[in-house]
Amino acid sequence: MSEETKALNFIEHIIEEDLTNGLSKENLRFRFPPEPNGYLHIGHTKAIGISFGLGEKYNAPVNLRFDDTNPAKEEQEYVDAIKRDIAWLGYKWESELYSSDYFQKLYDWAILMIKDSKAYVDSQSSDAMREQKGTPTEGGTNSPYRNRTVEDNLELFKGMKDGKFKAGEHVLRAKIDMSDPNMLMRDPLMYRVMYANHHRTGDDWCIYPMYDWTHGESDYIEQISHSLCSLEFKPHRKLYNWFRDNVYDYAKGQLPIPPKQREFARLNLSYSIMSKRKLLRLVEEGVVTGWDDPRMPTISGLRRRGYTPNSIRQFIEKVGVARRENVIDVSLLEFCIREDLNKSANRVMAVLDPVKVIITNYPEGKEEWLDAENNPEDDSAGSRKVPFSREIYIEKADFKEEAGNKFFRLKLGGEVRLKNAYIIQANDVVKDAEHSVTEIHCTYSTDTEKRVKGTLHWVSVKHAITAEVREYDRLFMDEAPDNHKDKDFMEFINPNSLKTRMGYLEPSISSAETGDRFQFQRLGYFNVDNDSKPGTLVFNKTVGLRDSWAKHKPKPQQNQQQKQPQQKRKVISVIQQLGKKYTNLPEEKQQKAKAEIQSLAKDVAYDELEALFGTAVKKAGTRVAVLIALKEQLKNGLERNENIDAFIIKAKEDKNEVLVAEANEMNYLVVKK
Repeated sequence: MSEETKALNFIEHIIEEDLTNGLSKENLRFRFPPEPNGYLHIGHTKAIGISFGLGEKYNAPVNLRFDDTNPAKEEQEYVDAIKRDIAWLGYKWESELYSSDYFQKLYDWAILMIKDSKAYVDSQSSDAMREQKGTPTEGGTNSPYRNRTVEDNLELFKGMKDGKFKAGEHVLRAKIDMSDPNMLMRDPLMYRVMYANHHRTGDDWCIYPMYDWTHGESDYIEQISHSLCSLEFKPHRKLYNWFRDNVYDYAKGQLPIPPKQREFARLNLSYSIMSKRKLLRLVEEGVVTGWDDPRMPTISGLRRRGYTPNSIRQFIEKVGVARRENVIDVSLLEFCIREDLNKSANRVMAVLDPVKVIITNYPEGKEEWLDAENNPEDDSAGSRKVPFSREIYIEKADFKEEAGNKFFRLKLGGEVRLKNAYIIQANDVVKDAEHSVTEIHCTYSTDTEKRVKGTLHWVSVKHAITAEVREYDRLFMDEAPDNHKDKDFMEFINPNSLKTRMGYLEPSISSAETGDRFQFQRLGYFNVDNDSKPGTLVFNKTVGLRDSWAKHKPKPQQNQQQKQPQQKRKVISVIQQLGKKYTNLPEEKQQKAKAEIQSLAKDVAYDELEALFGTAVKKAGTRVAVLIALKEQLKNGLERNENIDAFIIKAKEDKNEVLVAEANEMNYLVVKK
């Protein structure tokens, strides 16, 4: 088996099998079919990445088709936003299409279905039809109108189309089987009467096709080879196939390729909600300023917050394609944007909570323009000049009058290095009536070779520009806000998700433009918001330099470590020993070793496992053992953090199959709450 075959995900395996069985590569065609009833969110990026990624892999066309069958909830604004977001992510579609393009064709096929006694007009109320539907364990009962004549059904259906009936008076249903164990097959609706203006067809139609009828037939009309959708549509596959097979008999001469529906696990993200209906509620109730509020998980919101297309595409790649539902920790998304901006964002200095420092032995009126490196990760980024003067601002948190030996910032009598400048020593302070420090009096030394432990960012008071800085945090305080049956997700809104303050910035960024991204040194990554105006900059905080939500290691493990230090050292040694030859063991012995490692995992401290994250590449067995133990701890409540994610990602990229398989299993964790 080649390396390329090993790397295939299960969808690619399906496609490769179809190609082997005779499907021509020229007939591969994919689509991304959003409903234009809201903005795309981070959950959609997985479906986008899968469909467009397959298009890139197989050099096959990918359509962007809007499934616009519900005019009551759809708007042109959403169409425009969806197109903008997909293009921003860097994907190109072959054709821009709409299900509404096929309304006449769908209507004509519905007429043929009626003529073949496979569809009928039902005149019951929705409540009556619901009662007749049955339950998952009990079959339904037939509608009293199920055996209407073909002639009556045709007349009524045409009357529905011509606007002769009120909304809800009649519907068209498929005639399948009211006792089918799959309740979706119990005579599903195909058309309903709806008097609503459609964003494209206007008032041409007053009957609209249901999603299940429209979706598959649109795939068929476009000759989509593989209809890929998320797992919630798996129960719909049987109905998808029933509609497809019946329509195929009508059009196989012109449309020879019947599409194949296959499902993948949707992307669920911790501390977020993925329901467009609930996101709309946040907008309508004023919790956020709009669909593109930087706290929203929408692509528009992420873009405005400062996320890059590359960071999102890297995130989707790391998440992978899975068959089972899982929740991805939002810290992995944050890790991806940190990684990307670390390489691309220029460094600047900004002080957000200032206290003035006066350098008493620096000449009044003097100023210098000092060299500062723009980005140590990018040699081509060059350097800039930053002004230095007698009065500067530093962060209040970077000074204490008295502090212990582990405080490496500025304190009375102590020295620190100013980034790109000199070393200063704090000698005295000035306080206001409330005893708060308002000034720190320091002296400076030109001996910059002197060794000091702390380095602070700063800005010159005289030269600083001011800007509004919006510090965003997670919108929800609970990692699964819509997963509580007895509570409304709105109860978990983080009241501190936005803090606005006035910041003081070095003058080099006075000409920054909307979308420009920077690292405010020692503070985090920020970008210029579109609320900025000439002379009035507004910055959004994209992400901090480290995960501020990471919890401390579980206390029970800490306590165990304190009580039984000898046992801990012994347990980690046993785990290392079990992993030493793990990858060379036969499968039966591997399973035995794995079970023993899983049993030992509860008796080892997380920090001992973390110490092995840097194990040499050639020691794959040790890393497998660490993954097995780590997985058990994550199952039992260990908080997933940036270091863990990086360790797992590195394991997935390894050449050792056993290690890669173990790392991939991390996607399917079920965490105890």
